[in-house]
Amino acid sequence: MALEITDTNFEDVVLKSDKPVLVDFWAAWCGPCKMLGPVVEQIADEYEGKAVVGKLDVDANQQYAAQFGVRNIPTVLVFQNGELVGRQVGVAPKNVYTEAIDKLLA
Repeated sequence: MALEITDTNFEDVVLKSDKPVLVDFWAAWCGPCKMLGPVVEQIADEYEGKAVVGKLDVDANQQYAAQFGVRNIPTVLVFQNGELVGRQVGVAPKNVYTEAIDKLLA
């Protein structure tokens, strides 16, 4: 299950993680976000213990969305050692997200 990431826990969960982190920036009213949600949940299950997978609601948590220039949703950001290393704007096939994580695990 994808973690709920907020402005409060973002630094600890994402920036201080020793594993690759995939963050789905989304909102409840966003149709494409609803399409992507189940894919993110699948990835969270498949990569449990290997990578951190979470979702950040941009309506409730705007600090990091603004900091990382998230202007359209869904936007999926990938982090490694606290650094932004990947960005996918809009809905993409599942393998786009898994390949971004796999590159960091290799």
